[in-house]
Amino acid sequence: MSVATLHYIHDPLCGWCYAAQPLVGAALAQLGGRLALHLHGGGLFGEPRGVDATLAQHIVQSDERIAQLSGQPFGEAYRQGLLAEDGTVLYSLPPIAAVLAAESLDATKAYPMLAAIQNAHYQRGLRVAEPAVLAELAEETGLAGVPFAQALARAEGHAVFEHVQASRRLLDEAGGHGFPTLLLEADGRRALLPHHHYYGRTEAFVQMLAAQLPALH
Repeated sequence: MSVATLHYIHDPLCGWCYAAQPLVGAALAQLGGRLALHLHGGGLFGEPRGVDATLAQHIVQSDERIAQLSGQPFGEAYRQGLLAEDGTVLYSLPPIAAVLAAESLDATKAYPMLAAIQNAHYQRGLRVAEPAVLAELAEETGLAGVPFAQALARAEGHAVFEHVQASRRLLDEAGGHGFPTLLLEADGRRALLPHHHYYGRTEAFVQMLAAQLPALH
């Protein structure tokens, strides 16, 4: 069987990546036997950034649009809690490192870990840059605590910086426009996928993607 690769350039704290979560999840569920997923964390918040009133207002307005188009839920603990609380900091590198750690332990856990981080942030209002929260999410995803903590320690620092830099190079080479960017690699060629046309239209996205996969052999 010929297997294609779906390159997903994302950020765990990118609202539009959360909007794309149903698309990527459905593609894996329905086409997983013909499609390998490679995650590339892009580092939207490469440095810790505190959430002030101006940033919170911008995020809320964007989230309203995301919810309207994608149907993805935003919890009260996130909207009225996390975004409104003093001391909330957005920092992409710890959750990206957590995804890398999950992938190093079990490749099939990488995307579930990313989805768990997104859901924890946008629905439960958890501070997903904190190691204790990431450890809890890893256990919910089915990863043992001690191996995950060791893998997270290996992924932090230089490793995650290198990963983010490589993701940004791929984004530039592909001609993508920020996060999320989806690239389908098949038969030695890469093509950008127009995922933004499919928010809220999961089955149509899967059908579009399936039509571009190599024929079964």
